[in-house]
Amino acid sequence: MTAVTPKATSASSNFYEGIQYFGEALPGFDTYGKTPVIESGKVAIANPTDPSAIFQTLLAADALRYLTLQVTASKASGHPGGFASQAEAYAALVMLGYKNIITEVGHHAPGFYSAMFLDRSLEEMQIFTVQQLRDRFRENHGLLGHLSGYIPGILAPAGPLGQGQHFAMAAARLHPDKLFPFTIGDGGLGEPYIMSSMAHFHTAFPGVTNFLPVLVWNGYSQEHHSMVSLKTNEQMIAYWQGNGFEEVVLVNAKDFDDQNQPGDYVDSTAFSLEQRLAFTKAVLTGVDQAARSALSGKLTAFIIKQLKGAGVHARGAKSHNLYPKDTLDAPHIINALKERALPPEAWQLVRTNCERAGGGPAAKTVVTEFVLPLPDLGELPLEEYPVGGDPKVSTTTMGRLVAKVGQIDRNFLVTNADGNEASGIANINQALKIIHPTPDDLYNQAPIGQVYEPLSEDACAGLAVGLSLMGARTLWCSYESFAINGLPIWQTVTQAMAELRRPTPSTITLFTAGALEQGRNGWTHQRPEIEAYFASMMRNGNVFPLFPPDANSIQVCYDWALTTKNKGIVITASKSPLPIRTTFEQTVQALRDGAVVLQEVASHQGGSKTVVFAVIGDMTLIPVFEAAAFLETEGIGVRIISVINPRRLYRSDDTAWETCSEAEGGFLDDEKFAQLFAGDALIGVTGGAAAALEPVMLRCTVKRDTFAWRRGETTASAGELMAFNGLTAQALTKRAIELVR
Repeated sequence: MTAVTPKATSASSNFYEGIQYFGEALPGFDTYGKTPVIESGKVAIANPTDPSAIFQTLLAADALRYLTLQVTASKASGHPGGFASQAEAYAALVMLGYKNIITEVGHHAPGFYSAMFLDRSLEEMQIFTVQQLRDRFRENHGLLGHLSGYIPGILAPAGPLGQGQHFAMAAARLHPDKLFPFTIGDGGLGEPYIMSSMAHFHTAFPGVTNFLPVLVWNGYSQEHHSMVSLKTNEQMIAYWQGNGFEEVVLVNAKDFDDQNQPGDYVDSTAFSLEQRLAFTKAVLTGVDQAARSALSGKLTAFIIKQLKGAGVHARGAKSHNLYPKDTLDAPHIINALKERALPPEAWQLVRTNCERAGGGPAAKTVVTEFVLPLPDLGELPLEEYPVGGDPKVSTTTMGRLVAKVGQIDRNFLVTNADGNEASGIANINQALKIIHPTPDDLYNQAPIGQVYEPLSEDACAGLAVGLSLMGARTLWCSYESFAINGLPIWQTVTQAMAELRRPTPSTITLFTAGALEQGRNGWTHQRPEIEAYFASMMRNGNVFPLFPPDANSIQVCYDWALTTKNKGIVITASKSPLPIRTTFEQTVQALRDGAVVLQEVASHQGGSKTVVFAVIGDMTLIPVFEAAAFLETEGIGVRIISVINPRRLYRSDDTAWETCSEAEGGFLDDEKFAQLFAGDALIGVTGGAAAALEPVMLRCTVKRDTFAWRRGETTASAGELMAFNGLTAQALTKRAIELVR
């Protein structure tokens, strides 16, 4: 072993600068490593049983392990163990030409970065050498600890468990000719969303099987044994088959062990070279079998069973995370690196294969490196209702536009767990049809449709935002009170969109059945606190909660949302018939300025005061208008403002908008803010969380107060529920008078 790094002269040949140790060539290198097994101009190995292909796949696995450990140890931080236990599977996928690889496991990040380095994808980030790879790991503007769309060649983010399958399924639906493998750790397999979401997806889209779960069954989670560690091989296969998988390919390292390792989970890197090659052959041929099966129309899973931490510094859960003691100078790290060390010629061989696989670096070939072509929507058929005319249901009005989008864009998908009809948007189901194996005209069901209705908000949000991340248009619909169950993945994707290096349609949601409409259902259906979630996310810079006050406004809001890129657009509206209070032009103004004046009544008494009501929502306007009428009789001037796009009301330096991909500023300046909200007192009113009013309260300098949601209760009407929360005309009037006198 040596710590001397060979000198080189070009970006293509000096990539191994920074490698700590070089080893001797494995026996057989002169025979099986003379030339790259992926020939120039080819995208994959020709034959998975070819001894040279097997030998070079083993070299790739060892290279991935070495880089993963050295990169993490360079910062004494990060997670090498999980990826190490499936290095042969990842290497096999690459050697077979499959690079559209996603992961469920954010802790596999250093392994994915190592793969992106080997195929030269990271050169897009000016990372040309191993030293630069080490320097940029877990650093600002570098390789963050968990995966992100900011990294060239990485298809999707990975952080919270229970999300990766959504990205793979979304990509598979949009690209039926490509395979989308995604790794799952057995520590995360206990997340209920993974299997249930795949089962529903397969029922809805039985022909879309070109996503391939790769279960990394290594016996351990982060800090202990995994909950499935005691399953037998037969039980694990039966588990997948019981969830609809027709083909389950399992390769168990234990079957190849010639070192008498104890337990059901063993380390293949401890085998003799002959058995290492036998295990690698089984993985390579098994992955090939699984990939072909998935691409041929069978729901397929591949399982690699190997001890966590195989080939790195520790085994089991102890290999999961590095701590301050795990530095490059630590003896156990040095010994592990020396065990995996390759000679320079082997590194060059691995790099050439990785670069050629799949037709080039992932950063230039995977589907997320390209903008997905979308049909032009043209002008949507917006219908403007007269102000003061008959009340209209906002959601139904928007539903008509949603149906039109789906009829033009056949990739467009609407998702809803609680039922569109219950949200006043049955017209979406009528036009686009609920995807269901049982055709039924009464329920608008058909095997081929564009409305996806699993009874899981995670599955609804997951597929919708996954499709948006992959470049398609979608709409996630939910009851406001239940949407919280799908928000983790919505937040993941919205954050990822802020970092993406390409434009993609914004994630658009429609949240209905607000708390005030759900009196008789009680507090279980009254959770508008979700609006605090979006209020805090507004500071990201690419999140825009919209609160249209009527059926005219919601049309303009949705029409605008469809034109945006890389943003999270949240539309919240009632499903009750409500008065028409705005024109189209007023909402256009509010989308630009944040808010619009709905009514202004000057004081009729000399020297009297003016109260400004800044109102979020639609039903909340009812008691405000009642209060305004009473205040007018008292000679107090009133201005009622509908806050439709509160993100615009922040100051320009309140949010991180400049750091966002497809950055959009557009904040109301101080002069216009003063004109809009000028008065002697201001009362913010919302039927949701008071946090949504923060942009107004931050900038307002007059006496002010807030009326907002407190908590839920069972009531017979919206008015009674508003009264329970102090949102009454009487209370508003009383406080207004107190503020101005």
